[in-house]
Amino acid sequence: MSEYTEMPADMEVQEVILDRVLQNTGALLEICLVKHGKQYEAAIFVDKKYKPGPPLPRPLESPSGQATHWMGVRPKVGLSQEETEKIIYEVQGVNALHRITMKDTWGSLLDAV
Repeated sequence: MSEYTEMPADMEVQEVILDRVLQNTGALLEICLVKHGKQYEAAIFVDKKYKPGPPLPRPLESPSGQATHWMGVRPKVGLSQEETEKIIYEVQGVNALHRITMKDTWGSLLDAV
């Protein structure tokens, strides 16, 4: 059984891409490579609990400080350019290795409304 909780039934953690302690709460943030359905994605876990959000980092509309991208919904976590590149490299690399074309439909239902 996985040490991570509250994940979708078809999600399986493969490895931790990066981790850090959140400044405002002291909680442990882990961004993991996961197999979700038939593709590999990045997923956020805060204190080992899954937090929904996009499968890859999204650019911030107004970057501030070192944060250029974000992941997650609640909490929304800011990421540096270097962290973003590492996450994208890992996710795209594993999908390419397995000849998987990643489909990112996160938020598309909101766009259609």
